Amino acid sequence: MSGQPIYDLFVIGGGINGCGIARDAAGRGYSVALAEMNDFASGTSSGATKLIHGGLRYLEHYEFRLVREALMEREVLWAMAPHVIWPLRFVLPFQKGGIRPAWLIRLGLFLYDHLGGRKLLPATRTLDLRRDPAGKPLKPIFSKAFEYSDGWVDDARMVVLNARDAEIRGATILSRSRVTSAKRENGVWVITTRKRDGSVSTHRARMLVNAAGPWVDQVLAGAFGRNNVHNVRLVQGSHIIVKKKFNDARAYFFQNPDNRIIFAIPYERDFTLIGTTDRDYTDDPKDVRISPEEVSYLCGAASEYFQEPVVPGDIVWSYSAVRPLFDDGASKAQEATRDYVLKVEGNEGEAPLLNVFGGKLTTYRRLAEHALEKIGETIGVKGTSWTAGSQLPGGDFGVTAYEATVEKLIRSYPFLQRSHAERLIRCYGTDAHAILAGARAIEDLGRHFGGTLYEAEVRWLIEREWAVTAEDVLWRRTKQGLFLTPEEAEGLDGYMGLMAAA
Repeated sequence: MSGQPIYDLFVIGGGINGCGIARDAAGRGYSVALAEMNDFASGTSSGATKLIHGGLRYLEHYEFRLVREALMEREVLWAMAPHVIWPLRFVLPFQKGGIRPAWLIRLGLFLYDHLGGRKLLPATRTLDLRRDPAGKPLKPIFSKAFEYSDGWVDDARMVVLNARDAEIRGATILSRSRVTSAKRENGVWVITTRKRDGSVSTHRARMLVNAAGPWVDQVLAGAFGRNNVHNVRLVQGSHIIVKKKFNDARAYFFQNPDNRIIFAIPYERDFTLIGTTDRDYTDDPKDVRISPEEVSYLCGAASEYFQEPVVPGDIVWSYSAVRPLFDDGASKAQEATRDYVLKVEGNEGEAPLLNVFGGKLTTYRRLAEHALEKIGETIGVKGTSWTAGSQLPGGDFGVTAYEATVEKLIRSYPFLQRSHAERLIRCYGTDAHAILAGARAIEDLGRHFGGTLYEAEVRWLIEREWAVTAEDVLWRRTKQGLFLTPEEAEGLDGYMGLMAAA
């Protein structure tokens, strides 16, 4: 082991927090390795409601610091990744005698507009739903609404883009590599990882970061051999995707009689995303699935607002994930803090450990900056904060230049259908040109797997984005799973199997 490199940092977990920390650290000049036991964003980070938002409802729980930080991050992240993040207007219908009085909603939205240094996102306005198109799909009892700004994100793509950028900046990225043990020896960590094929590797690092999300306590119990570990409260959130319920480009924010809220959001052109649920979860996070009770809850809650009821037969896909919230002793799942907590362990002379508890998509970049502050205090400072004002791969165009970027791609590759070009820019930004390089006709993109998915794109995902299975491609790197038939998905699966074996 004497000739083996000693990394400054070894990060456990390939979700948004782990990949964000690895990217930030690599960009400052730290030597970094990251291990993810499955595929990137295969847990919590691809199971979100996919919003870059301040968290309007968190104001009710007085989480002003978290809301302010999140609000400030919306436009920072949008500028970093205008291909996978874009503004979204939300319509919040209300009625007299409803869950929350209009004055309280108005006050919350006033704070929302002014807490976070909003510059480009438009301000809140009041809607007359009897005249505004947003009222068309709703029941006539809803005559007024507020409309406010937040943002949409392709969560799984944001994770893999952070991993790619970390690698570009020098990090060693180990996908499908489970950390099986971590021990302190001679002032450093000795970490053992096992790949799916059974091969074992050993790594050494000056500092270890445990950013395993819902598995953070499992890592402490398993790899570290600790007993009675309990730092996070697991909360299940489930979503359903249904056939399109409305044509408006805006999303809806619905308040329920039980004081919870759900969103109904335009999704992948032809669908509507409805979620989320909030309930405590005690089983293994890998086994999380939407329950019949959650399906019934989401259908019923949305049907309180839409003229045309949402029924289980409308559902074309569903997904469920577990959020690892720092256990602050809150009595209800929806009241548990969404803030993050960073804790450094290690006595004088011992290799330090940083545990990451909680967090959310919107604040991942700031979480990474705070983690790097603690890392700098512990093993020495390298570089300064740099990610604000940076771009993720493919995001090197202006926040208002999406349409122009699509037009440029179509001019370069006139055989592309507009919908295909738009999806490629939404997934890859300016990297779409590299995926299509040299093609003069659609046939040059290779085998057509269905939808707008061609071999050239799949090869890019295998070679540049660690995709191994059809699920990686269809449900995380893209959402083409919504458009492929079962037979087409099977064909892709066979192709991926051959590529993995080659």
